[in-house]
Amino acid sequence: MATYFKDQGKRGENAELQEELASSDKTKKRDAVKKVIRDMTLGKDVSGLFTSVVNCMMVPNLEVRKLVYLYLINYAKTQPDLAIMAVNGFVKDCGDPNPLIRALAVRTMGCIRVEQISEYLCEPLRKALKDQDPYVRKTAAIAVAKLHEISPELVVDQGFIDSLNELLGDGNPMVVANSVAALAEIAYHGEPRALLLTNITVLKLLAVLNECNEWGQIFILDVMSTYSPESSSEAENIAERVKPRLQHANSAVVLSATKVIIKLLDVIKDTAKIALLVKSLGPPLITLMSHPAEIQYVALRNIQLICQKRSDILHAEVKVFFCKYNDPSYVKVEKVDVMVMLASERNVDQVLMELKEYAFAEVDVEFVRKAVRAIGRCALKIDKAAERCVTVLLDLIQTKVSYVVQESIVVIKDIFRKYPNKYESVIGVLCENLEGLESAEAKASLIWIIGHYAERIDNAQELLEGFIEEFADLDLEVQLQLLTATVKLFLKKPDSAQGVVKQVLGLATTGSTNPDLRDRGYIYWRLLSSDPDKARVVVLAERSTVQYDGRRLDTGLLRVLLEQVGQISSVCHRPPESFLDKDGLRGAAPRAAFASPEGVSGPGWECRMCTLRNSANATQCAACEEPRGDAVITSGGASAKPNSNVTAAGGTVDLLGSPMAAAPAAKPTNVMDDLMDL
Repeated sequence: MATYFKDQGKRGENAELQEELASSDKTKKRDAVKKVIRDMTLGKDVSGLFTSVVNCMMVPNLEVRKLVYLYLINYAKTQPDLAIMAVNGFVKDCGDPNPLIRALAVRTMGCIRVEQISEYLCEPLRKALKDQDPYVRKTAAIAVAKLHEISPELVVDQGFIDSLNELLGDGNPMVVANSVAALAEIAYHGEPRALLLTNITVLKLLAVLNECNEWGQIFILDVMSTYSPESSSEAENIAERVKPRLQHANSAVVLSATKVIIKLLDVIKDTAKIALLVKSLGPPLITLMSHPAEIQYVALRNIQLICQKRSDILHAEVKVFFCKYNDPSYVKVEKVDVMVMLASERNVDQVLMELKEYAFAEVDVEFVRKAVRAIGRCALKIDKAAERCVTVLLDLIQTKVSYVVQESIVVIKDIFRKYPNKYESVIGVLCENLEGLESAEAKASLIWIIGHYAERIDNAQELLEGFIEEFADLDLEVQLQLLTATVKLFLKKPDSAQGVVKQVLGLATTGSTNPDLRDRGYIYWRLLSSDPDKARVVVLAERSTVQYDGRRLDTGLLRVLLEQVGQISSVCHRPPESFLDKDGLRGAAPRAAFASPEGVSGPGWECRMCTLRNSANATQCAACEEPRGDAVITSGGASAKPNSNVTAAGGTVDLLGSPMAAAPAAKPTNVMDDLMDL
């Protein structure tokens, strides 16, 4: 019986492969290696054949060696002790007359991430860096960067960084490109002085730029974007030599060249030269709009950064960004943003007609909302176009489409704040659409309008009472706005609104468990009870007008992202630290590390969506792009909230005609009681 099971074991697949790998027949051995790689690719465990596969390195067949090296790369981490067996094979292959085999051995050495054998690979790698064949040298350059990830000290001690810097003067452009890529990677991972760009080094890179393939050009251009020229003439010379790359067929090369030139424009002092370079940047960016949708999206996200820095590059090309019927929604949304950024007094009529068409004809609800908001942004941006924008918005309201009407009301509220006492004639039209409002933001906007212009609306109290009836079911944003609007109504019409304001204050203070709503209710109650004149000064104070801020990003964040044009950072509008930490490990950095631009430590506002603190002049959140809305600007640090347990002043008479006892006063016993009350 034991013999039977022994025979069955020999017939196992791995046992058969082991016999074939040990065969003297070269064809049979080659087929066995192929079967091993097949099983490995399918997820089967063939690590038990490590020794037999390593012995096949001696087979004088390039195909077999490639397969063996592939096996070694996959299993060296799990079999580090056995991987040392392959060192002699690597050393021997590095001296092979065939440059393909030498390069293959060097590349495999770099891919085997086993620290135990790193020291054994230094001498073969040093020889490969000085190999007479350029293919071996360029492969060795990348292998140095991979070795640095495993053992940074070893790379520095062995002088590999100096060897890579010597390769920057190599006669082969691909060797230079790979050396630049390797040095840049090493510099990022803790050796900032690995790649020190000088005028001489830059000239060497420019000399080989035209001869490199597209990926080599990207490596060189990305590194050159970090170089700061010493003079205006040097910057002009570099820009002229980079300028032909704008005509490249590869979009990544175009964006990298654009990044370099935009940085050089800050150094060049000749205005005529700047005008020529700016003019040359427009056509390449426009050409990217004829590429597939995915490339268009990447280009549009980068164009938004470029336009924020230099809007004159594409100021006359707004028509290029008009949406096509077959554009995906994610491309259309980005095009609308660019259209608003490029809108001016000369082309605003074209932009408004286009946006109006989107709002009328599109079936994508989110895109229609985006188009309506864009109309409002045009009104805030261009004073002379505000009346035309309001006319377009009124036309949209007449469609009676719910989401169009709601978005239009939100936009008109901002227009009222930007241009007070100018377009109030449309209030009647807005109030007619009260019944169709569903979104909280639209309700809050219309309530703000009613409260702000209560003295001009005859039935303002009746309109607000319709919301008060369903107070408990409203969103917090609407409740807060309704509370403020009712107090405004009372201050403007005290005789008729006394009952309704008492009802709302009662609902806010005793009928709600939300501390923010209760706080505001108590504050209003005390203000109205103690000093009506001060209440008018506080509640009816003139608000600062809404200003259009074309800067979608703060200056510090914009500067970082412009250095990353063509990278994932520029697409997501987030700096590299939010994707990779300093050690190159995947993971999001703390928000404060990337989304808190310069100046946020001072006055600022807190985003209601992600709670990020933004600078005071930012119109939207730097992290989630949530509009600022009515967020309150506070000084640095955590925003302080008023205590909800405010005691009433004894003996005072309530302005509402009832004793202050009607306002429930908290008992100042201890902190835990206060918390339990909340």
